[in-house]
Amino acid sequence: MTEAAGALRLTLYSRGYCHLCHEMADAVTAIRTELPFELDILDVDADPALEARFNELVPVLMHGELELARYRLDAYKLRAYLAEIR
Repeated sequence: MTEAAGALRLTLYSRGYCHLCHEMADAVTAIRTELPFELDILDVDADPALEARFNELVPVLMHGELELARYRLDAYKLRAYLAEIR
């Protein structure tokens, strides 16, 4: 794996009242059962810097600074990406 600590870690930038955010979190969680990785879900409304950075552009799934998905998850592309970097 490419992560220094050995665990692949993705970040989902989200907000509590966003239905697209909930849908992406569910889809990413389902993929984690097939291809294990760590997932941080960050509420952009809890951090003024994140709120300024993402505003209404959530959900966003990131691996470091690489954007993997915005608004809707393409599960096929995420699986292919995860398989490629392992």
